[in-house]
Amino acid sequence: MLGDAERPPVTGSRTRVDAHVKVLGDDVVALAKERGIDALVYAPHFTRLPTIRERATRFSDDDLTVIPAREVFTGDWGNRRHILVLGLDEPVPDYITFEAAMAEADRQDAAVLAPHPSFATISLTRPEIEAHGARIDAVETYNTKLLPHQNARTRRISEATGQPGFGSSYAHLPGTVGEAWTEFDGDLDGIEGVVDAFREARPRTVVHRGGAAHQLRGLVEFAHLAYENTWEKLDRQFLSGDEPTLPSNVAYEGRFNDVSVYSGTLSDYRPN
Repeated sequence: MLGDAERPPVTGSRTRVDAHVKVLGDDVVALAKERGIDALVYAPHFTRLPTIRERATRFSDDDLTVIPAREVFTGDWGNRRHILVLGLDEPVPDYITFEAAMAEADRQDAAVLAPHPSFATISLTRPEIEAHGARIDAVETYNTKLLPHQNARTRRISEATGQPGFGSSYAHLPGTVGEAWTEFDGDLDGIEGVVDAFREARPRTVVHRGGAAHQLRGLVEFAHLAYENTWEKLDRQFLSGDEPTLPSNVAYEGRFNDVSVYSGTLSDYRPN
């Protein structure tokens, strides 16, 4: 269910989770608390799990829990699918097959969420969500970065597949944190409590802020896509060297070589 919010802070019977953010820092934490958020799911792109976990621990306190997560990029450039994985104990790289990523999430008993379904060419489609429904714990039904018609489509996918929904700010910019959230019944105890809530399909409401300011934040985030897909990608792939989440990275000790979608050198991961 979708609600427009300027709701009062949680009083103890509800827990607000901004279920997917890319940024974290003192300003992000302050804004999240100001907006009554109890937990952030922190899943920055192309960052290894130990680094994410360390930052999540550093910025967590009694008022805000930061859950380390990975948005895993599966498949090659012609068949990319993103999954948001919470509750990992061991690192999982990008650019492995979808089946290998799902199997690793299963092995670690992690929660698997489908972010921004059917968005562009990077997301799980409705038929794919239907096919893997038993292995997916929730489908995103509101994402601040998406346009209204795109969010309407995600809600239809959730309804058609019978998947629980979730909402997030999908903040790539600090000012967007807390623009949308997933509100669970009851108090969730720390990281495990949040992961279990998704894994066990606990009752929840998807909520977002309203008004012109919220719409503007969404447009600013959507415009930020152009930067992500041009200069930032150019710097990461061509100027900055080896990405830390390639399966060929020494940190993975060769465990994913047989399920890598490329042969292993940095140039193999660039589109033709």
